[in-house]
Amino acid sequence: MSALPPHEAAATQAALGAERDRMVDEIARMARETASETGHERFSAAVMAAMRKVPRHRFVDPSQERSAYRNHPLPIGRGQTISQPYIVALTTHLVAPQKHHRVLEIGTGSGYQAAVLCELVQHVYTVEIVEALGREAEQRLAALGYDNVSVRIGDGHDGWPEHAPYDGIVVTAAATRVPAALVAQLKPGARMAIPLGPQLGGQQFTLIEKSTGGRISRRVILPVRFVPMTGGK
Repeated sequence: MSALPPHEAAATQAALGAERDRMVDEIARMARETASETGHERFSAAVMAAMRKVPRHRFVDPSQERSAYRNHPLPIGRGQTISQPYIVALTTHLVAPQKHHRVLEIGTGSGYQAAVLCELVQHVYTVEIVEALGREAEQRLAALGYDNVSVRIGDGHDGWPEHAPYDGIVVTAAATRVPAALVAQLKPGARMAIPLGPQLGGQQFTLIEKSTGGRISRRVILPVRFVPMTGGK
């Protein structure tokens, strides 16, 4: 396909930017509306800036591009989805990313959550069990210039022990229980955001915190619906 003339390309980018702005405004509105459940009336300025910057339309199937900046999940093929932007922002905010952090993501999917994290931390290690999705995400992230991310094909229940411990862990599929390996790979003082519950309902987005002394606590944030986490023993 030939490139658009410069004036058309500029107009397209401006239109996409306006759609991202509307998406971020919707995320901010939802944050206020769900504050009684999440405990957070607003998400950090850094997280919102990352949501405004990452081109979500590059992480969806071309047939879904017109819906890329709507605040709902979209199918990405192979039975998987790209999460609702509000959930991506909430997840990112909950693990409190910092520039020096190294974060583990379980469930690369299209690479969108990883890209948002890449804007905020030193390095993202992301594990995807579906090889085709993982390889596509790896290529997509590289094409967009994200050089602070590593993609591994494997079972997310095992984490990525070679680079542990992590300053935060993000899980993008619903597990029936918290994988022990992920708890072990979480740095003392760090957080894990994970949806927990059965495939057909009753899932709860949960924040796991490991104290500096190694004690584990959990807090239910709000009800959600994620695709199930596969693999495991």
